[in-house]
Amino acid sequence: MREHEVGTQEEFEAARQALLVQEKELTRRGDELARKRRDLPWVRVDKDYRFETGRGTESLADLFAGRSQLLVYHFMFGPPYEAGCPVCSSIADTLDPNAVHLAARDVTLICSSRAPVDKLLAYRERMGWSFDWVGAGGGDFHRDLGFQHTEDELRPFLQGGIPATVSQMAEACGTDVLGYVTEGPGLSCYARSEGAVYRTYVTSARGLEPAMAYYGLLDRTPLGRHEEGEETHWLRRHDEYGKS
Repeated sequence: MREHEVGTQEEFEAARQALLVQEKELTRRGDELARKRRDLPWVRVDKDYRFETGRGTESLADLFAGRSQLLVYHFMFGPPYEAGCPVCSSIADTLDPNAVHLAARDVTLICSSRAPVDKLLAYRERMGWSFDWVGAGGGDFHRDLGFQHTEDELRPFLQGGIPATVSQMAEACGTDVLGYVTEGPGLSCYARSEGAVYRTYVTSARGLEPAMAYYGLLDRTPLGRHEEGEETHWLRRHDEYGKS
């Protein structure tokens, strides 16, 4: 534990109240941004995307499961992977127990990946999740949203020196670096109205942090995320912590 300033209870309360003012400002700003997300123009999805599911081949409209809103997490699990990305797996740990609550608010939550659906469902069983997981490997669903990349597009990154964390994650997934970074994580949202499907929101990178609940909690601990200077990523699949 690093050394830190120690003060009195009175000093703590004064500093905490000053911080609380800024936290409330951030909360109100977050509310404003949430409204602006809802106000984004919708884009009608006319492309006939098809997905492999445990029930057979389905359309994007089918994935709503009778609800009017659909939330899709684009999970990094490409065709050559032997296991899902550990970071995406940590996100899925947060998403899974929320699916039932989202359903109560007319939102269907699913994950989509490009690996064969049998491989996805076997990994889902290992992880103990229950959300619906579909295979999109036969179409352009991930590509059209910027969550699938070609080798030509990745060449500058691949020639620039591979971060140790990327090599670590590729190995954990049972593929090489190119196979790993061909996939990208993301979140996309859809609405169904009068028989048509509309894309309403897309995000990636740090826009996914609301689904990484552990970071919000770590941000409130004395050491915070404490990731600076680490050669490897600390995240593991939940059934791998404690293993050598």
